[in-house]
Amino acid sequence: MGSWDPEKGSKGKKRKTDSTYECEKRWIPWLLPTIVLANIIIFVLMMYTNNCPKNNKGSKGKCVARYLGRFSFQPSKENPLFGPSSNTMDKWGALQWSKVVHGKQGWRFITCLWLHGGLIHLFANVLSFVFIGIRHEQQFGYVRVGVIYLLSGFGGGILSSLFMQHTTTVGASGALFGLIGTMCSEFLTNWTIYTYKACLSWLYHLTIYFLLVSAVITFIAIIVLNLAVGVLPHIDNFANIGGFFTGFLLGFVLLFRPQSGWIKPQHRPAGAAVIPKHKPYQYVFCVIAVLLLIVGFGMGLLLVFKVANGNKHCSWCHHLTCAPTSNWPCGY
Repeated sequence: MGSWDPEKGSKGKKRKTDSTYECEKRWIPWLLPTIVLANIIIFVLMMYTNNCPKNNKGSKGKCVARYLGRFSFQPSKENPLFGPSSNTMDKWGALQWSKVVHGKQGWRFITCLWLHGGLIHLFANVLSFVFIGIRHEQQFGYVRVGVIYLLSGFGGGILSSLFMQHTTTVGASGALFGLIGTMCSEFLTNWTIYTYKACLSWLYHLTIYFLLVSAVITFIAIIVLNLAVGVLPHIDNFANIGGFFTGFLLGFVLLFRPQSGWIKPQHRPAGAAVIPKHKPYQYVFCVIAVLLLIVGFGMGLLLVFKVANGNKHCSWCHHLTCAPTSNWPCGY
């Protein structure tokens, strides 16, 4: 009698199993498309209340695209992203360190995730959600992706509050970079799933490598685009960095999957080799990530409310998030 093949039955015929390298459940994405739609609606409403023709005092120039009426944009010297004024963003819940710490408005850590500094910022985030976020929700479901989205945005807001204490910042970029971070950690912790394909044809391998290279190129392009937008006013690369590392750690906690070849006990044939559900290193990564998240969130919030200023300990860090020009200043 032949030996047991986890992809075949005892007579060598293909059979359906619950092994991780077989077809996985695909979720129908609805959460992130809803978030994208909500972001667009909120931006339109924010521009409506901004009403540049009425509220612009003219000290920084004329409104951009005045033919849009009250939906026209602030002067480019004030907001080069084609968006509203700082005052409007503040009224809608933008992240402002002084109001979080002294005004006890901690809710701004969450409300800022739904705001965008302008059309350029909104376009960059929507594009990134389409290429990264929806794929994540298809693979892991709305619950885990929703938790990652919120916690990454919160983590990004904490780091932002340590460095950006004199400016108003907005955007879901921190949450978006959290999803990017989980892509990296998910690949590391589920490495065996991507490498266990020896029984498949060379054409399959070639296709996978092609898709992988394409995904990496898209991945890098999205990161570069968002970091480039992050040096403009009202956008915060510290939130991007904080969100990325928060998401990176959350990926080890929420996205680790059974190793290749594992089969549920109720579907395991007699005589089949018993393969552990997870690799030991997956548990190690998970425990370390949980500890780092607890320490990071705890210390971060403690420093924020103790009025710590990260720029005093890093004299060059402010260059990561704003490129001062003659058209706009950087309020560090």
